[in-house]
Amino acid sequence: MAIYEEKPHKMSELEQESLHETEAVVNELEGQRVFGSQHYEFWIISTIALCWSMFQLYIVIEPVNSTISRSVHLTFAMALAFLIYPMMRKPYFLKKVRWFGYAFMTLGIITASYIAVNYEALALRPGDYTTFDIVMAILAIIILIEAGRRVLGFALSLIAIVFLAYDFLGPYMPELIIHKGASLNKLAGHMYLTTEGIFGVPLGVSAGFVFLFVLFGSLLDKAGAGEYFINLAFAMLGKFRGGPAKASVVASGFTGIMSGSSIANTVTTGTFTIPLMKKTGFRPEQAGAVEVASSTNGQLMPPVMGAAAFIIAEFLGMAYTDVIVAAFIPAFVSYFALFYIVHLEALKLGLKGMDDEDLPPKWKTFVQGIHYLVPIFFLLYTLMVLRESAASAAFNAIMLLMLLMVVQHPFRAFLAKEKITKEIWLSGFVDILAGMISGAKNMVPIAIATALAGIVVGSITLTGLGQVLLEVVETLSGGNIFAILILAGIISLILGMGLPTTANYIVMASLTAPVILTLAGDNGYLIPAIAAHLFVFYFGILADDTPPVGLAAYAAAGIAKADPIKTGIQGFKYDIRTAILPFMFFFNPELLLISGVDELNPANPSGWIWITNPVEILIIFTTAFIGMVSFSCFTQGYFITKTNVIERFIFLVPVPFMFLPKIMEEYLSLPTHYISYLIGIGILAGLYLIQKNRVRKQKS
Repeated sequence: MAIYEEKPHKMSELEQESLHETEAVVNELEGQRVFGSQHYEFWIISTIALCWSMFQLYIVIEPVNSTISRSVHLTFAMALAFLIYPMMRKPYFLKKVRWFGYAFMTLGIITASYIAVNYEALALRPGDYTTFDIVMAILAIIILIEAGRRVLGFALSLIAIVFLAYDFLGPYMPELIIHKGASLNKLAGHMYLTTEGIFGVPLGVSAGFVFLFVLFGSLLDKAGAGEYFINLAFAMLGKFRGGPAKASVVASGFTGIMSGSSIANTVTTGTFTIPLMKKTGFRPEQAGAVEVASSTNGQLMPPVMGAAAFIIAEFLGMAYTDVIVAAFIPAFVSYFALFYIVHLEALKLGLKGMDDEDLPPKWKTFVQGIHYLVPIFFLLYTLMVLRESAASAAFNAIMLLMLLMVVQHPFRAFLAKEKITKEIWLSGFVDILAGMISGAKNMVPIAIATALAGIVVGSITLTGLGQVLLEVVETLSGGNIFAILILAGIISLILGMGLPTTANYIVMASLTAPVILTLAGDNGYLIPAIAAHLFVFYFGILADDTPPVGLAAYAAAGIAKADPIKTGIQGFKYDIRTAILPFMFFFNPELLLISGVDELNPANPSGWIWITNPVEILIIFTTAFIGMVSFSCFTQGYFITKTNVIERFIFLVPVPFMFLPKIMEEYLSLPTHYISYLIGIGILAGLYLIQKNRVRKQKS
């Protein structure tokens, strides 16, 4: 059956039903209530969500005090959290919002908005908190923890509780982590009534930048871009060996631009790609694992990176565009390597591509949705070339996208020589409203996660926990830089199993990234701060397909009708290539396009020299990809043909030569680091000739 259907201006009933089924699966996996338009809860939720989106657009035009905007931002998130997410995932709680749900919602609105409503009074008496202030602070923390439990699961709420307990019970802690402790008043005030805790930098980034990009992605999806990207991927790649799997990789990469959720990404593209992968010969676990690996890696892709790009920029005081530039090569190398792994799997299974009649025509498919690319390129142009602020660039891209959504249906009707009815004219506005509502609902987990993660950040500033952790990690690792990195990676992986990407990054960036940087400096490694932050970010993302809590793996396994644990393990095998990248760019910052130190130049506040030579960038990208290809051959045990044990381990040898050329230059006393590249390529060429000769002998 063809996945492509030439579309009129209006979505067919079959397509609408498929879309609703996909949304229902995502909602079920994320534990959301789903109400039809016949329920009054549907209209309450939609109204609040629409107002939230309108508020976020308004504050771009008319900026308000950042503390007030954070308070209002969290108020909307709390209201939707208790309306959309039930107390328990049981029919009694799922069918409707019970009275206690409205009670929690009311308390959430009152406590979250308290800062905005009383901003002037609180500003006039900084630190001089009344009893009522403290009561509201304690209540707000309790309500936020409950909201986090509902929306994100118990993991992040439990972490927040542990940190609060540590803050309060400091004098009773073991000697290694003991501190003087904080009184209830000081703790509550610090976490709630200042910008050091809940209303700190993470929530500020969520309110200031992230919402707009999530809204942009939601509008793009409602406009039809998601389906266009899937069809385009199949049109371009479907006929090749293992075509549906390769299309899955590309489609998930595109969808990653729109989605900050690996689960939503998995379900959106997996609904189409997984059955087709199975049909062409992939085992159910393999089909699900390819989609999981593709979808989780979608959060590595610039320009959004699962909403973490903005928080990285804010934490490090870097320009947002510098974060995107630094993340570019690792992200694309990782994605291209996954594409190659899929190709190896197709070779091992002896698969063929799809039949031409089951594929959409390439040129026609590309042209029919080319207008979806316009706002994306406009966004990148305003960010990278015009160097506009992230909020301004996203706002302008949203306005352009809304204009395209309004005119696309009448324009298609005009080209098809159909009568342009009132319904056709209004359909674009309906899509815009649906996108604004969906965007706000998608933001609830991010807003709640950043607020809860603010408690962790606040604990570190309140108790000096960073110094304590520095001593603990140094003791456990013995000061060995490799042990430090492995320990940090394992911690990120474990914490990430229960946390959304954004929250995991905030927690690890606050806890372990400073420890990595300090201990690396003590060991003589001068490392850019962004290398440590991307290190913990990458390992946090890997947790989405890591058993036993990899929710993306459960989503893919449900579609593939496969075992979720086996799917998760297989997905992790595909994603293990991503685990070596952080180590490589940690020891070779040139992979992040950073070539050295420029601390004495006042015109360069970052203190790092960026690589801008296109030829050098191309060399770095190409050699890194070759290194990743070699590592993928090692993990898959296949190149031209199946590898033997010796060949398999030889494939590991080119990896350091391609990824760490200057270290190999120094270690082997080479005349230039380019010789390192040649050695790595030479070893791969030798393996190619050996396997080619073996295949020739087998055929003869």
